[in-house]
Amino acid sequence: MSRTITVEGMSCGHCEQSVEEALEGVAGVERATADRESDSAIVEGDADPNALVNAVDEAGYDASA
Repeated sequence: MSRTITVEGMSCGHCEQSVEEALEGVAGVERATADRESDSAIVEGDADPNALVNAVDEAGYDASA
């Protein structure tokens, strides 16, 4: 299953990588791809949306599912 979440605050490639790593650390996530241009991240897998938002928030970015 694929889910798109909104992620605000990414300004560079390192930001995208940080968000991807945070999301990939969530149970059930198979792959995550962040895109600063669209302020979003696409998450593949079956993870709890609240866990995704919390992981991104803990990484220092604003997220909403």
